[in-house]
Amino acid sequence: MSTLTASLKDTSKLWIWVGGGVALTLILVAISIPNLNRARIPADHFAAQLQPYQEADSLGKHAPFSAQVAGGAIAGRVSTSAAQPTDRKIVRTSSMELMVSSPAEAAEKIRVFAGSLGGYVETAQINSSQDAPGATITIRVPAARLEDAKAELRRMAVKVNSEKTDAQDVTKQYVDLQARIRNLQAQEEQYFEIMRSARKVQDMLDVSEKLSEVRGEIEQQQAEFATLSKQVETVAITVSLLPQPLPESFSLNWKPLHQLQIAGRDALEGIADYASTMAAVVLYMPVIMLWIGTVGLGVFVSWRVLRWVGRMLSAFSTPGAPTTQPS
Repeated sequence: MSTLTASLKDTSKLWIWVGGGVALTLILVAISIPNLNRARIPADHFAAQLQPYQEADSLGKHAPFSAQVAGGAIAGRVSTSAAQPTDRKIVRTSSMELMVSSPAEAAEKIRVFAGSLGGYVETAQINSSQDAPGATITIRVPAARLEDAKAELRRMAVKVNSEKTDAQDVTKQYVDLQARIRNLQAQEEQYFEIMRSARKVQDMLDVSEKLSEVRGEIEQQQAEFATLSKQVETVAITVSLLPQPLPESFSLNWKPLHQLQIAGRDALEGIADYASTMAAVVLYMPVIMLWIGTVGLGVFVSWRVLRWVGRMLSAFSTPGAPTTQPS
């Protein structure tokens, strides 16, 4: 009996130790799990959480409200990340030189055709003179219908003299404009939040000024984005229309009377030129004589001065020469 009691006591002590070990293990696991989760959080998350505090430290914990607005305290909250483009943005332009029977009629057909494709005419110039008839028209059509438009223009022409298509990748510019607009709109929303919490008149005036600047930038960027989007979605086609030359026929182009008239006119023009030249010479004759007299007088005076200087030099260089006494 004593042996059985001793074994039961040993067994109970063993379960006490096992239970205590399990409880200690659970306590250690409960303490370790939060630390493990904290270690798995990326460093960028902590940096994002610390950024407002760092900005507050840089501006001062007790900085005035206007200093936060002027210093751009909300700039750190605006995301500058841009989404990756899903497709390329291409701006295409095309030019064609076509020979047609009637440039004016062809230009009208092209205008109607552009409207049927959902496009429109940007510019049109028609020259109806007989010396140099022709037309130049620029249309915009949807980018997806470019090949259809070019095929129809070829069918309108008697002959295609030249054809050219250019493409420019503007994906980066397109995405940058989108990101810039989103950032400016987010900045505008932050300014609205600051204005709603403003209590001083000066603070409201500062925020209102910043809001006006941001709104102006947003409108400018949106206008640029709309223009770029239109250039991407449509294609500008410049078509130069030239008339079809008339067939040449054999004919004798001899007009003797006309040739005599031209020769007589040339002779009269020659006589008129001669008379004008002679009249000019006669009228300028006094001026010519004055110039000749002035030049001649200058030459004569120079010759006499040089001659006198030569005599004086020869008199000084000859020793024992008699000196002429003045009378």
